[in-house]
Amino acid sequence: MINQETSILARSKRVFIGEEFDLKNWDDLQPFYDNLKAREINSVSDLRQWFLDRSELESYLSENFAWRYIRQTCDTANTGLINALQFFITEIQPKLAEYGNELDKKAVESKYLNELTDQGFSITIRGMKKSIELFREENIPLQTEMQTEERRYGAIAGAMTVTLDGEEMTLQKASDRLQSTDRAIREEAWRAVAERRYQDHDALDELLNKLVTLRDQVGKNAGFANYRDYMFAAMGRFDYTPEDCFNFHSSVKQAVVPLLNAMANARKSALNVDPLRPWDTKVDPKGLAPLKPFSSGEELLDKTIRCFSRLDPFLGNCLQIMKNMKHLDLESRKGKAPGGYNYPLEEIGVPFIFMNATSNLRDMITLLHEGGHAVHSLVTRDLALNSFKHTPSEVAELASMSMELITMDYWDEFFDNDEDLRRAKIQHLESIIETLPWVATVDKFQHWMYENPTHTAEERTDAWVRIYKEFTDEVLDWSGLESFRKYLWQRQLHIYEVPFYYIEYGIAQLGAIGVWKNYRENPELGLKGYLEALKMGYTAPITDIYAAANIPFDFSKKYITELMQFVHNELERLKI
Repeated sequence: MINQETSILARSKRVFIGEEFDLKNWDDLQPFYDNLKAREINSVSDLRQWFLDRSELESYLSENFAWRYIRQTCDTANTGLINALQFFITEIQPKLAEYGNELDKKAVESKYLNELTDQGFSITIRGMKKSIELFREENIPLQTEMQTEERRYGAIAGAMTVTLDGEEMTLQKASDRLQSTDRAIREEAWRAVAERRYQDHDALDELLNKLVTLRDQVGKNAGFANYRDYMFAAMGRFDYTPEDCFNFHSSVKQAVVPLLNAMANARKSALNVDPLRPWDTKVDPKGLAPLKPFSSGEELLDKTIRCFSRLDPFLGNCLQIMKNMKHLDLESRKGKAPGGYNYPLEEIGVPFIFMNATSNLRDMITLLHEGGHAVHSLVTRDLALNSFKHTPSEVAELASMSMELITMDYWDEFFDNDEDLRRAKIQHLESIIETLPWVATVDKFQHWMYENPTHTAEERTDAWVRIYKEFTDEVLDWSGLESFRKYLWQRQLHIYEVPFYYIEYGIAQLGAIGVWKNYRENPELGLKGYLEALKMGYTAPITDIYAAANIPFDFSKKYITELMQFVHNELERLKI
């Protein structure tokens, strides 16, 4: 656990690989892998130490890769950083895959395996057995090629800028104008961003065509009917199936989409516009100026630290440590990759937060979200094995999305007056209602793509429009903008970089509302349950982790309807 007085944390000593180890090439690593591969294991104690040594080596490599990725996304045009990342992907990772499979087999074949009864080992071993089942040597070069291609998305998107009023700016910054009370300014910004994205739609189509082909081959090589089924196994989805995802889609369509229609009609009426257009969806419906919770990345961080500290001093200290260690890059600038992330650093145990903040409410929420991930990293840093810290996304996103909601009582740190505070809460709760249908849209689209891997680009856009219409309101008018709507999916980096990693946001959003509901009813017990669930890392099944937070792992229509009613009631209370 973290000492409240600590301002900078140090990594644990490297016992197996040595304090001075520095990766230059594969020859530096091979002796350690050969040691693990050849080592005799004559007792359960030997086996436990073998796991610890492997974990130390893999934690070093994970952090080494992490820094290469972080630096490259912070500066996508730097050739040296691009090459450093590419070196690891092409020269190191293929060999890690080969040795990793051999080491997994060595572990699961040990006669002492069943004597490892420490909490967490059963989950790790379950994952190892699945990895052995999936491993195919012929997939190693395909996976290397996939990773290389996936990086192209960030380079293409990171280079996108527009010029408005003579100023070149990132798409994130331009999108802030969608909150302007001047409809002409909103339309100009929306069209500029949409047209800039459209300029690269052919390149992004071609990129996804290549990725779908590669991924489909990986799945078929491993004996699966399609890449979707392969990924469910590869991602360790032991607790739910594709059929459960289809049920989620159906439940959201029935329980949430009607709320979108009501919200869109209310917005149209409040703005007194006919028709409601895509550039009308972010402006305050009462015509008030955009919320500006901060004016710089430093101010955003300081306010977030105070917000976390008021919820619990330990939480604020987590972000303060990251600030002291300079483990954040928050502000939007040309040349940065799009999006935001919290990247765990497995040796030091203090993660890195990357984002593209300008000055809007969404940016504030993003840091609260990534801060939740950061707390998760910090409360699990002392778990014995790195695999115990590799939580499934359904748990990782529970940590982040819950933090967005349970900090809400302290958002006055960002807003000087009650009216702005009220508006911020309403906007965020409405965005949650909007999130679930969007998650269902992206997830259903991915299921379609990989169930139909030989589809053409035209068939893909047709499928997108058809699925998009299922989960959006019937009020927004896209007349004359249909070519832009066909490519809305290209803004979703997950489709390119982390396929099938998206339904987790929907599942975790439901869990987060449940955590917030518990917190509303009993703040002390609600926060305690949340932290107890996070501290487990991945030492238990997802259902048990959710149970520790006192929430069900459930995405039925009945449960989603119950949670939506709770959110609706909170919104009505704020609107009085």
